[in-house]
Amino acid sequence: MSAAAPQDASTISDRIRSEVERAIQRNIKGVEYFSLAKPSVGLTPKDVLSVRGTMNLYRYRPMVEEVYRVPILIVMATTNRGYILDLHPGQSLVEFLLKRGYDVFVLDWTAPRPDEKNLRFEDYTLDFIPDCVRRVQEESGEKDITIIGYCFGGVLSVIYSALQPDGPMKNLVCFTTPIDFREMKLFQNWSSEKHFDVDRLVDNIGNVPSEMIFTSFEMLRPASRAAGQIQLWENIWNDDYVRSFRSFERWAQDTLPLAGEYFRQTTKELMWANKLYNDELIVGGRPVKLANITKPILHAVAEHDHIVPYGAAKPLIARVGSADKEEVVLKGGHISLVAGANAAKRLWPKLDSWLGTRSI
Repeated sequence: MSAAAPQDASTISDRIRSEVERAIQRNIKGVEYFSLAKPSVGLTPKDVLSVRGTMNLYRYRPMVEEVYRVPILIVMATTNRGYILDLHPGQSLVEFLLKRGYDVFVLDWTAPRPDEKNLRFEDYTLDFIPDCVRRVQEESGEKDITIIGYCFGGVLSVIYSALQPDGPMKNLVCFTTPIDFREMKLFQNWSSEKHFDVDRLVDNIGNVPSEMIFTSFEMLRPASRAAGQIQLWENIWNDDYVRSFRSFERWAQDTLPLAGEYFRQTTKELMWANKLYNDELIVGGRPVKLANITKPILHAVAEHDHIVPYGAAKPLIARVGSADKEEVVLKGGHISLVAGANAAKRLWPKLDSWLGTRSI
C-alpha cells in the first residue's frame, strides 16, 4: 500500500501538469487562431486547360514516370469547389492518384454568371462533360477514359453515361451519388411542392444564392457547427488538427450558387417527380435509362452520410446494366468518405485497387 501511494501521487501530478500545459497552449493558440490567414488549399501543381463560364478543366502534372494508359476525369459536385479532393499535401486524393500513376483531370465549377441562369441538365451532360471528355482525349492521346463523379457530379456523370452507352467512357466511379430522391427525406420536406414555390424563386432572382444552398446543408445537422467549435477548442493546441479543421471549414463555406434553371429542373424532375429513379427523365429529347450503363462501375457510399442517405444511393448498382459492378459501403460521412485521414485509409486504397486492373 505504502509503495503504491507515491506512484499514484506521481501519476496524478503528471496528469495535472499535462492538463495545465495544455490549457496554456489552448489560450496561446486561441489568440493566434484569429490572426491566421486562410489556409492554402489546392496546392498540387496543375494546368488550366479550359474555362467556359462556370466550367473549369484542369490537368494535374504527373508525379511518377510510369502512368496508367486510361486517364481519369473527376466531375465535381456543382455545389462546391473541387479542392476538397486536394486540400493540402498528405490530405489530397488527387496527389494520391498521381503518386499511384494515374493521369488526373478535374472538371471543377465556379459560380455561374448571371447570364448563365438558363443552364440546364442538357448543358452539363451534353455540352460541358462531353467537351471535357474530348479535351482529355486530345491531351492524353487516349480514346478510353474513366469518369469519377462526386455527389451531384455523380448524378451528372450517370446521366452522361446513360446517354452515351457506346461512348469513350471505359469505367464509371461514383462517390455517394443519389438516385432515389424520395429517400432524401429532409430535402424532400423542405422542397415540398406544397409550400416551396421554385418557379417564383427562380423567376425573381435567377441564380439561386450560395447562402441558400449553404443554409440547406447546415439545417441537416443544425448542431454540427457548435459541436465543431467545441472540438476545435479541445484540440486547438494541435497544429495538425487546426490546419485540417480550417481547411474543411473553408471548403464547407465556399458553397457555390446554382444556375436557376438547373435548380428548377433538379427540384421538379428529381426531387418532386423522381424521374431519374423512375426511368422517366428526358434530357435533350432523349430518355435517360440507367440500364443503358453497361461499362464497369464502382459506387462508394458512406455509412453515416447525412446529405445522401444510403437509401438514396443504394439503387444505382442494382439498376445499371453493367456485368462488372460493385458497391462498397465505407465508414464515414459525406465528406470524410473522400477527404481526410479516414478516406486515406479506406476509400483511396479501394479506388486504386479497383481502377488499377481497369486502367491498362
